[in-house]
Amino acid sequence: MAPSIPLSVLDLAPVCEGSDVAAALRDSLALARHVEALGYRRFWLAEHHNMPGIASAATAVLIAHVAAGTRTIRVGAGGIMLPNHSPLQVAEQFGTLAALHPGRIDLGVGRAPGTDQATARALRRYFEGADAFPQDVRELLGYFEPVEPGQAVRAVPGAGLDVPVWILGSSLFGAQLAAAMGLPFAFASHFAPDAMDQALMLYHRDFRPSARQRQPYAMLAVNVVAAATDAEARRLFTTAQQAFVNLRRGRAGLIPAPIDDIEAYWTPEEKAGVERALACSVVGGPETVAKGLAAFAARHRPDELMVVANIHDPQARQESYRIAAQAWGLQAPA
Repeated sequence: MAPSIPLSVLDLAPVCEGSDVAAALRDSLALARHVEALGYRRFWLAEHHNMPGIASAATAVLIAHVAAGTRTIRVGAGGIMLPNHSPLQVAEQFGTLAALHPGRIDLGVGRAPGTDQATARALRRYFEGADAFPQDVRELLGYFEPVEPGQAVRAVPGAGLDVPVWILGSSLFGAQLAAAMGLPFAFASHFAPDAMDQALMLYHRDFRPSARQRQPYAMLAVNVVAAATDAEARRLFTTAQQAFVNLRRGRAGLIPAPIDDIEAYWTPEEKAGVERALACSVVGGPETVAKGLAAFAARHRPDELMVVANIHDPQARQESYRIAAQAWGLQAPA
């Protein structure tokens, strides 16, 4: 099969039990090189703060590292949490990245803080920034336009550079904003799938063409944990399941190793919550993954799929992406 729907990767630079941040950053670059060779389109990193198991807090810095260590794959943010930053600073950072790596940098922006309330306060922009998100997006887009005569503030680098800007969302708000602004839209269905179908409907129905995007373009995230057998993949998936339980218990820590009996780990209420959050997941051996991805794409008809693999062992993580690429029929770049 030679699919028309591209596959991309969302990576959080996971810091796993028994490892450390330096190893996590090395593993992210190694994964980017691996999926580049397999034919994945993008490699995105996400902004999270005060989470011991995620090493991508300085997202633009890590994007620079990954882009410098790869050749063809697009590298970007999925995303930058705009209430934590001034639009000018984001434009300068991603303008610099685009100047260093022309045609390879993406900028996805979201309105959540990407952290807890205490850490959001420590980030200095406080919560009123979320209310100003649409205005901040407009300001950010303006900094990438060519400089006008008499313009008092410009992004250097940034002005006049081609930096695709995406709206990220896990609710209807992001879909409506992306449609109104004529921007591509990425939905966080890998952990918040409840509003996915309605968000896609609103985005396509209300999309207004813009100079940046003539047609609607929607990307959906899906958890994919692939292994040689269904049983081994289900065991590897217990890492993500434990991580969600731990987060909801207020014990966010390093990414846990898989366990043999997940049923002994969670309560029935926790199980129901995790299964709802991770409903958009394909877990299994090669045949199961091929069927699961095809069914998800046929049902939801995204323009692109972003694969998330929260797997403890870096080699097993790479193998999962290899199996998914093969199951989907990706072609390695020439």
